[in-house]
Amino acid sequence: MKKYFNPIDIEEKLYDFWEKNGYFKPDFSCNKSNFCIILPPPNITGNLHIGHAFQYTIMDILVRYHRMQGKNTLWQVGTDHAGIATQIVLEKKILLKEEKTLKEYGKEKFIKKAWEWKKKSIHKITYQMRRLGISVDWTRQKFTLDPEISYAVKQAFIILFNQKLIYKRKKLVNWDPILKTVVSDLEVQNRNSIGKMWYIRYTVINNNSDIDNDDISNEYLTIATTRPETLFGDAAVAVHPEDKRYKKFIGRNVLVPLINRVVPIIGDYYVQMDKGTGCVKVTPAHDFNDFAIGVRHNLPIINIFTLDGDISDTVQEYCLDGKPSNIYDKEIPLKYRKINKFLARKLIINELIENNQLEKVENYNLTIPYGDRSNAIIEPLLTNQWYLSVSSLSKKALDSVKNGDIEFIPRSYENIYFSWMSKIEDWCISRQLWWGHQIPIWYDKKGNMYAGHCERHVRKTYSLSKEVELIQDDDVLDTWFSSGLWVLASLGWPKDISFLKKFYSTDVIVSGFDIIFFWISRMIMLSMHFMTDKQKKLTVPFKKVYITGLICDENGRKMSKSEGNVIDPIDMIDGITLESLIKKRTKDMLCSKLEIQIQKRTKIMFPNGINATGTDALRFTCAALASPTRYINWNVNRLFGYRNFCNKLWNASRFLLLNIDIAMKFHDDKKVLSIADKWILLKFNTTVKEYRYALDTYRFDLASSVLYEFVWNIFCDFYIELVKPFIVSCSDLELVGTKHTLLYVLESILRLAHPIIPFITEEIWQKIRIFLNTKDVNTIMLCSFPKYKKNFNDNNVLKDMKRIRSIIEIVRQYRNNIKLTYKTLIPIYFYNTSLKINMLIESHKEYLKKVLYLKDITILFDNKNRSSYLSYSFFGSEILIPILGNFSKNMEFERISKEILKTTLKIKKIKNQLFNKNFLKNAPQEIIKNVKKQFKDLNMNLEKLLLKKDQLL
Repeated sequence: MKKYFNPIDIEEKLYDFWEKNGYFKPDFSCNKSNFCIILPPPNITGNLHIGHAFQYTIMDILVRYHRMQGKNTLWQVGTDHAGIATQIVLEKKILLKEEKTLKEYGKEKFIKKAWEWKKKSIHKITYQMRRLGISVDWTRQKFTLDPEISYAVKQAFIILFNQKLIYKRKKLVNWDPILKTVVSDLEVQNRNSIGKMWYIRYTVINNNSDIDNDDISNEYLTIATTRPETLFGDAAVAVHPEDKRYKKFIGRNVLVPLINRVVPIIGDYYVQMDKGTGCVKVTPAHDFNDFAIGVRHNLPIINIFTLDGDISDTVQEYCLDGKPSNIYDKEIPLKYRKINKFLARKLIINELIENNQLEKVENYNLTIPYGDRSNAIIEPLLTNQWYLSVSSLSKKALDSVKNGDIEFIPRSYENIYFSWMSKIEDWCISRQLWWGHQIPIWYDKKGNMYAGHCERHVRKTYSLSKEVELIQDDDVLDTWFSSGLWVLASLGWPKDISFLKKFYSTDVIVSGFDIIFFWISRMIMLSMHFMTDKQKKLTVPFKKVYITGLICDENGRKMSKSEGNVIDPIDMIDGITLESLIKKRTKDMLCSKLEIQIQKRTKIMFPNGINATGTDALRFTCAALASPTRYINWNVNRLFGYRNFCNKLWNASRFLLLNIDIAMKFHDDKKVLSIADKWILLKFNTTVKEYRYALDTYRFDLASSVLYEFVWNIFCDFYIELVKPFIVSCSDLELVGTKHTLLYVLESILRLAHPIIPFITEEIWQKIRIFLNTKDVNTIMLCSFPKYKKNFNDNNVLKDMKRIRSIIEIVRQYRNNIKLTYKTLIPIYFYNTSLKINMLIESHKEYLKKVLYLKDITILFDNKNRSSYLSYSFFGSEILIPILGNFSKNMEFERISKEILKTTLKIKKIKNQLFNKNFLKNAPQEIIKNVKKQFKDLNMNLEKLLLKKDQLL
């Protein structure tokens, strides 16, 4: 075994060993219970980031943990085509490198490029996954545009279409004028901004029909709007029904400025009397709230924008059902046609001023919707889209959580789920993109719609002759539609259902809170719609939903390429220079100003680049950070602490291998175990209980803490250091027991730690397996996970060892104080001891002499020569050690002062407890009695410490 642990030497070699031997694959030849996780498919837009590493670590911990419990495990892996995100990435690259727009590039050529990109991207992503050590079944790797997945997506669409749950209709949507596609509410960022509120006069008229001068009154209503450019789409003016100022106008009409359109004055409770003038213009085609008013009052929907977000040359008028309407004139004034909406706004304001129809302008705080990917201002627009009716689906999905079929961890996220699902609207599933699942609908010349997998399938299903000309719908499905079918499709639905039968329902899905609605809810809805058990009962896609926090940078900012704070997990595993890190973060940047900012930030964050820490240190850090919180600040420096942990474990293993004999026979006799051996076995048993409980309750942070505490502080720093001084030279029966205890505990630690740190544990286990009876097991990942032994406990050993540890710490502290080596044997004395302490000392005298290099241990019954000894408090008695030449009075004074402070704080805490009326009233008498005794003992101890301090002055 090499002297120093170097992760590079072992990681890729071990992963190849695992993968080539098929250890990640489930075993169908056995009747084990099953455990299955579906990997959330990463987008092929680029490399994995630290957020992926965080979630993959958690999933791999669960998979390895359950595999070691003898379960038949499947971790289903795959990647997502990520329609809109991938198309944006490629569009930017084409513009940057080939100086062509998407339109100039062409659809056919673009699709070809997208598949080339997919191949390269998946190669990078799967390399990163392997480096992270994740134990997925690579033989079942899927991609959301694979033929079998596409078949499943089309089949789901066809079934839903035939069930009349999928329909096409004109509705108001979030339209991205740059991407030229509809986007969901959750893909819109609402940003606060300071804008203007314009107060515009609308003249009141007395008639509906032909307007002459007699119909135009001297009255007008002043409406307040932040979007004067939309007045060409006005369909009404609304006031509050109980507003005394305007009640008399309800039922009359106004003229829309500049175009003289006659529109009604209506009363609607949506209007706020104290906001603006209490009088608003209603533009149903370009505002979601106005659309709702339009529905309530059966107003026409008048669209004035093009798909580019510019003013159209004519208006498009529709009824609420999406059918064309002809109530109003379609013309838009000539000077406003086909111009940018902000230029139109400027021209409209100028004309209103000229006509004396602009009353005033005020600054106003408003919220503007932006596309989270394009950064374009989102325009509410009336378009023809495909929708999935979700009312029946959402009720079943809600009930599945309410009745406990699905459990959210932490439970608090159930409320978020309930909130979203209770107000869910029909899902717009179409997107105006090139990359994705093309909607499996064909049209004939009459506009009739036919659903099918391909044109041939359509003709066969609907008995259509070759003479009937068919054209497929150009739109693609929302990426989340195919993602919503991921559990079913990745397990083989609807064709090859052997894995589906075995592993559905899956055990747990791991996800971020930000996609509970995007993904989790939709998987539940779609899976439950298509899957039933033998009793025809709907079945859920997973039994648990574990929600992780969102990984942010050290300052709490969300990680993004534009912020320049994204971290590639491989850079933490292998290390990276500052120069290379800057180059990676600024690659393909279109904005030089942004590039400079990122360079500055990176130099501040990583002045010397990032040092290599290895995969295990990264995984340990991820597990330690997995607390039940919404946001997690990533701190690179924590990696180095866990890298040191790996070194500690490596060194402990080297110590064992250097001091253990392969021919050593095991003596199965408890008498050969020292009290320290018995104690470490008991402590390990307790650790197993705490560790397993933490993993079973998804508290990976607590599991990490339990593991770290036992390995570092208890096993390495105390137990190994305790046996080190004499394990090399002694050869008696007791020492054989100690060596076996060392081997047993170390090997058990390796199995316990393997789910979190798989590489180093496998490497060490392979080194020590020559001492073990491993039979046919050739890898630690198939070894049994340590079990808690309920009947293995001994409070007497724990109590005795607590006292022995105190003796050891006192003597070691004394030696350190005067820099006394172990070559010099010293005597120690006990004074004022109880019968229990006397029995303890006599029972373990020889052991303590060996461990602490003591000349002798003596119990004193008087203390006449007190000045020649140092006195240490010890459970109501004293330990006396002779004062030798190198003794430092100042250091001893400092030690006693610290002990006084520590004891004083304890006394204060217990005093507060004893003065607490609720404690005295509610606590059992036995506990109160023990607390009072503790208070008395601490005060006695304080008196002794103060006396010692006085003696040193």
